Amino acid sequence: MNMTEQEAYICLNMMERIGPVGVRSLVAVLGSARAIFDASREALQQADGIGPEMAECIVKQRDSINLENELARAEAAGVRLLTSLDEDYPEGLRQIHDPPLALYIRGRLRPTDRHAVAVVGTRRATHYGMDTARKLSYQLGKAGVCVMSGLALGIDTAAHEGALRGGGRTIAVIGSGFDHLYPEENAALAKRIAEQGAVITEFPFARKPDKTTFPMRNRIVSGLSKGVLVVEAGQRSGAAITANQALSQGRSVFAVPGRIDSYASIGTNALIKQGAYLVTDVQDILEHFEMLFPQSQSPAAGKVDSRGSERYPELSKDETCVVSILEKGELGVDVLIRESEISPSKIASLLVALELKRVVRMLPGQKVELIG
Repeated sequence: MNMTEQEAYICLNMMERIGPVGVRSLVAVLGSARAIFDASREALQQADGIGPEMAECIVKQRDSINLENELARAEAAGVRLLTSLDEDYPEGLRQIHDPPLALYIRGRLRPTDRHAVAVVGTRRATHYGMDTARKLSYQLGKAGVCVMSGLALGIDTAAHEGALRGGGRTIAVIGSGFDHLYPEENAALAKRIAEQGAVITEFPFARKPDKTTFPMRNRIVSGLSKGVLVVEAGQRSGAAITANQALSQGRSVFAVPGRIDSYASIGTNALIKQGAYLVTDVQDILEHFEMLFPQSQSPAAGKVDSRGSERYPELSKDETCVVSILEKGELGVDVLIRESEISPSKIASLLVALELKRVVRMLPGQKVELIG
């Protein structure tokens, strides 16, 4: 089949049953995504996790994918398609275990969106939960922090509305294709979000929402965020699942406490017991990432000594440690974690803070360097 590598990933994303992990395994064996469309059943089965049934499933589907129609629909709908081969594919998603093969984007993603905070919670929210989600999201938007959520009814809706009212950016990740936006009640809200941020999905236009699409959606919400704030959640809710995915991805998890007799606070109170950061005010989130600091304390220019401790005297001990290591030159984040002996989640928070203070800059390929 004559197609580019990017187009091959879009086609694979349109197939049923074969996901990001399976495609990655196939590419490792066959050398490219395009090769999957010409490989024999026997060759497909050489990849880990691809048995006879899956190989047959791929062969049956690969000749029926209508790429031209999908691309035409995207153009007509004002939707941009990205794959991991594109330079502006979100770096946060490259880092997760199963990054989406393709993203459908209505609106615009910006480099600063990598500092987003997800605000999620139950669909069956209380008045307290809705008011709290709106207030915190409004304040995050005012502070210049992009608010990420899932467009669901309840807390997600309140989060998007709060960010919009605050004049900030917000991004909605939906659990369906754009032809079947869910819930329908939020169609007008989705339009507003696309104008002031973006609505994104990994699902092709024709994909309807079902019980499998929302957990898949949740990993993108957490993967695109530096931290996840859970406002209200049941014990086994999607918000609790998102929080657990965030922890596995090395993201920070925050939770708003609630009444001990409220069904909507069972999940959030449990998260706090398990070590989530307790939030009663937006400052609890901002201070965690050190996003707010007086102008008079902005990083001062000066000479760096051999230990890297004099150039930025206001940095914390851990931040100074990171700066000292980076004096060697640009380093991969994995190397930085190993040499500093600081946990991956803590390093992620430190790098966000240092980037906002204009001390470091993130580079392609999970690398980081000092500025100046």
